[in-house]
Amino acid sequence: MTVTPPYPHLGFDPTPGSTDLVRDLHRRLSGCAKEMEKAHAKVGKLMDGSYWEGDAAVAFREQLEGGPLPLNLKNGAHSVDAAARQLDLWAGELGEFQRRARRLDGEAEAARAALRRAQDHEGPASDRADARVAAAQDDLDGVLKRARSLAAEHEETARERARHIGAASRRLAPHEPDTWDRFTDWLGDNLPDILSACAAVLGVIALLGLTAVAPWMLFLAAGVLSGMAFGLRVSDPEVLASLNDGFTKGELDLDFWGNALGTAGDFLGMLPGLGAVAKGAMKAPELMSATAAVARETDEVLTLGEKIAAAGVRAGTSIRTVGVSIRTEAAAAEGAVSVLSHPRVFGGRLAPIVEKIDKPATVLGAGTAVYGVSSSFADTLDNDAAKTVTSLLDGPRTLGVDAPATMGALHFLLRGAGEST
Repeated sequence: MTVTPPYPHLGFDPTPGSTDLVRDLHRRLSGCAKEMEKAHAKVGKLMDGSYWEGDAAVAFREQLEGGPLPLNLKNGAHSVDAAARQLDLWAGELGEFQRRARRLDGEAEAARAALRRAQDHEGPASDRADARVAAAQDDLDGVLKRARSLAAEHEETARERARHIGAASRRLAPHEPDTWDRFTDWLGDNLPDILSACAAVLGVIALLGLTAVAPWMLFLAAGVLSGMAFGLRVSDPEVLASLNDGFTKGELDLDFWGNALGTAGDFLGMLPGLGAVAKGAMKAPELMSATAAVARETDEVLTLGEKIAAAGVRAGTSIRTVGVSIRTEAAAAEGAVSVLSHPRVFGGRLAPIVEKIDKPATVLGAGTAVYGVSSSFADTLDNDAAKTVTSLLDGPRTLGVDAPATMGALHFLLRGAGEST
């Protein structure tokens, strides 16, 4: 029996794979992960006496006490679920690759038909006919080149998904990674949360004056860390998939709220620092213009060597001037008040309230961020109840405190920014 190739006009399959098989495996692994999570929960309740009492229950708990079963069930569920999420992403990516391959196959069919027509009308000494054949061949070659590029992209993405699945399987019981592997796995899985927590801690240090470092430097450093965390989150396919499912499918689970609040918090955290740098850089020319005219007059009486030396000095001065300008704007923005304290917002009546909750809210944000990182490292802290409480605390704080504070800093930075351009 002759098997028709899936893309006969391309002559090869640039995107091998079956989305049906991948989706079926994803469903199976997701079901397996859920069953392992249920088993872990039941073992936990058996261990704390919620389900079973009596001498037999005590003997059973003694056998499990300190044993590997609860941890292995938990690690296994996390690993299988992580692998399932990678398969879900790959199913979507494979489907898109194959849709692109079908479009290219259609283009190749049209290009081959055009080439045949040009060859059929080719005369023995016709330059115009030769040109049509060459153009048709170039069109076909271009389609095939794009198909080869698609094949390379498909292979690279498949390898990346396989790497993530392999990393997840390394944490499956009974394979026990060494300390360094566990640390690097944890660091890679939780780097955005770690950066966010560091930014939040810097904010507390600056607010409470716990170091001799100038608050504006901590303000900029926290903005840089928040920007790095934001970049990592929005480039993570799993985070994007979770947010997309939440907004489009209504899957508002704990993962969605954690990702949504983390992304929003990092975005708000990076904006004031970014604005201070931008405004400081824009205002720097104003500070340099005062010395530019004097420098031009002085250059007229200098030798060539002296002019070169003077140019080097001015370059260094210009760089320092930009730094001073950014520092000035950052220091001022760091002390900018929340937009809720503005006299035009409810007549400024919220200012006393904002002043009272500013420090506690900042400390609370750092506390929940540090707890989130700690819970990813310590199994005893990782539970749905704690995640729910953290989300309930972070949600109102982000909307009611962080967002107005960021708007206040941006209002200060944008005020008069047009005059410096």
